[in-house]
Amino acid sequence: MSKKSKLKKMRLGNKLKQNKRIPVLAMLRTHRRVQYNKFQRDWRRRKLRISD
Repeated sequence: MSKKSKLKKMRLGNKLKQNKRIPVLAMLRTHRRVQYNKFQRDWRRRKLRISD
């Protein structure tokens, strides 16, 4: 098993936070101009290219 460095762990945590839907309130507030999160990814389709 490999160990994660602190830098890699921080980057993975940041990507985990980015991988969420936008709140419904944000959609209502912008009158649906913002409809989806462009940073959202699926673990099967798009891989993260994170190096140490």
